[in-house]
Amino acid sequence: MTTPPTPAPAPHNPAAASAASAAPATASPAPAGDHVPGIVELRNTTRWYGNVVAVNDITMTLGPGVTGLLGPNGAGKSTLLHMISGFLAPSRGTVTIGGVAPWRNPEIFRTVGLVPERDSVYAFLTAREFVTASAKLHKLPDPTAAAERALDMVELGDAANRTIDTYSKGMRQRAKVAAALVHDPRVLLLDEPFNGMDPRQRLHMMDLLHRLGQSGRVILFSSHILEEVERLADTVQVVVAGRLAASGDYRSIRRLMTNRPHVFVVRTTDDRALAQALISSPAVQGVTLTPAGLQVHAGDHGSFTRQLAVLSRDAGVGLREVIPADESLESVFAYLVGA
Repeated sequence: MTTPPTPAPAPHNPAAASAASAAPATASPAPAGDHVPGIVELRNTTRWYGNVVAVNDITMTLGPGVTGLLGPNGAGKSTLLHMISGFLAPSRGTVTIGGVAPWRNPEIFRTVGLVPERDSVYAFLTAREFVTASAKLHKLPDPTAAAERALDMVELGDAANRTIDTYSKGMRQRAKVAAALVHDPRVLLLDEPFNGMDPRQRLHMMDLLHRLGQSGRVILFSSHILEEVERLADTVQVVVAGRLAASGDYRSIRRLMTNRPHVFVVRTTDDRALAQALISSPAVQGVTLTPAGLQVHAGDHGSFTRQLAVLSRDAGVGLREVIPADESLESVFAYLVGA
């Protein structure tokens, strides 16, 4: 009998524990058989392959809306998606959708749609045949109509009679999405869905996923491209080395990073006068005059933003623009992965 590997300790991350509190509250899991959007829950979920721990003690709750699963290649994103979709069993902990475990539960596929990263398509079929086959597997009452609806959603109607082996990478991606959407799932899981798509296709797919999330569906997509997650996701789940490094709105996560100065660009009617006033503030760690305005390094986001208006008024300086210069997903991600 082999002893399972001990999960690796979490990397030192002073923001991780606090960042988890930035995640929006979600409802309790729906009971089995309820027809409301499924709530996805992971509790102390771990998955190992031999001596390799791919996912390490992750706890998260996903409700309606679009959530981005962000992390570098090899972080464990695909393993998480495969456990949620029922294709992998957790080695430890639990995964549930609407209170029901997906592993060895074929009924869960009425609720879940999965778009895997690999090209899981039959290239000799046309897109219409491929998506219709998916509709038939789901035993839909009108597979042809369901397939047409799904193909139209991803803008493949005009090319639906071509065989998939003639498709570009982006078109094959859209065919996979259509097959996953054909049964109108309440939970949609997508692994790197924008791979190979041109800019127009990406914008259309982002708009589609955004609308699905707004309609009450649970959308979880993985990506290592910061721009994709920043533009689309309501919340982010940042996975680093198999651990959940941060969870919630990335702007809120950034503000919880108290050991890293916040950078602002401030444009005023008199930058030099305001710089002198700001230097005396305990919330300000440094001020630099630049052609674009004052670059201010603040130790505390809240204190600085509260004091700025008062200091500018007392100095007789008019504020024109205040821009957080590092409140982006890129800065959050670089911090969490130690870049």
